[in-house]
Amino acid sequence: METHIDLWFAASIVAISLLLSAFFAGAETAFTAASRARMHALEQAGDPRAAIVNRILAIRERFIGAMLIGYNIVAIGASAFTTSVLTALFGKSGVIYATVGMSVLVIVFAEVLPKTLAISKPDKTALLTARPVAFAVALMGPLALAIEQVVRVMLKPFGVTIGEHQSILTAAEELRGQVALMHREGGVAKAERDMLGGLLDLSDLSVSDVMVHRTKMRAIDAGQPSEDIVRAVLSSPYTRMPLWRGTPENIVGVLHAKDLLRALDAAGGDASGLKVEALALETWFVPGTTSLRAQLKAFLTKKTHFALVVDEYGEVMGLVTLEDILEEIVGDIADEHDVTVSGVRPQGDGSVNVDGGVPIRDLNRAMDWNLPDEEATTIAGLVIHEARTIPDQGTAFNFHGFRFQVLRKAKNRITTLRITPLTSAGIQAAALPDGPRDAV
Repeated sequence: METHIDLWFAASIVAISLLLSAFFAGAETAFTAASRARMHALEQAGDPRAAIVNRILAIRERFIGAMLIGYNIVAIGASAFTTSVLTALFGKSGVIYATVGMSVLVIVFAEVLPKTLAISKPDKTALLTARPVAFAVALMGPLALAIEQVVRVMLKPFGVTIGEHQSILTAAEELRGQVALMHREGGVAKAERDMLGGLLDLSDLSVSDVMVHRTKMRAIDAGQPSEDIVRAVLSSPYTRMPLWRGTPENIVGVLHAKDLLRALDAAGGDASGLKVEALALETWFVPGTTSLRAQLKAFLTKKTHFALVVDEYGEVMGLVTLEDILEEIVGDIADEHDVTVSGVRPQGDGSVNVDGGVPIRDLNRAMDWNLPDEEATTIAGLVIHEARTIPDQGTAFNFHGFRFQVLRKAKNRITTLRITPLTSAGIQAAALPDGPRDAV
């Protein structure tokens, strides 16, 4: 009878030890994997458990130390107790039984099972165990603090400092990575991912990256008869147009369609007597290196939507509008007066015919690609940069996981390209070695 009682007592001790070990292991995993953003939001909403989680995570090293101390004390104590009991029952062979039995129990029930459950729902697990974890950290805090100091001293000669949580990624890069991960897991739609990515890119992009190049600007010669200017403004899809005199580079002002129509109405519809240049607004010039974030703030402060972009020599490079910046966030904005220019034409074989002047960012957004845009703004510019020459019509290159073939060329400009992902249409990278100089 006494032997049965001893066995039940031993089994109870082992079961309690395994439960405590599972608690320490699962809590460590849950707190480590819990979303700091979600915990912060819950704390702001008044959840006291989230506040406890955040306080514990603020002393991460002490928390981990307490969990490890608790886990090892319980696991080692249970193993030692089990070994003594089985040795008394089976002699020396009891050591083997204890080692095998406790190894299986600890690995399955005190390691794999609790950590698997915790990692599947880390936020919920962290909230459920917040108060007992706080008690455990407070109970073993002094011992964990002492061990932490010993570890600090041991690591100091190697240049390792505990408590430094400086990430190799910036806050924007970490947020971008989280959004990309949530999109891959289905939690964020592509449109939402692109909008968040565009918002984060505002500081990294300059106005020269999104401006309308001077070769595509719609400008009006101020020396024309006023009737011709009125017709040009009415036929334009834009409400603001630069005025130039003498040469297109000599911008003398910006004509707003509303100002012109008001003056035309005041003149009784007679355009012949209008002094158009006097109606023009003062031209606002901005450097091409201005970041989109700074330019957006400037647009809002100045309460205007239009600026001309100049280079370091003061030469006009193009123009940028508030709409151009907003399109970097929300995608293409079109209204009933916009001129629709389709520069991206997917083909049935998986390839895409692209106009050379299409911005790389627009192509990436449309096709969900990831072509680099650090060295070039347009897709033609990317091909020229990678090829290190202006390729002839019919030439093809392989780089960045795509095949680029020049379909049409006008003088020194690439006007149309066919882009094919190397993984589609049966094209293999082995057939055409990847690299900017591999022309075929």
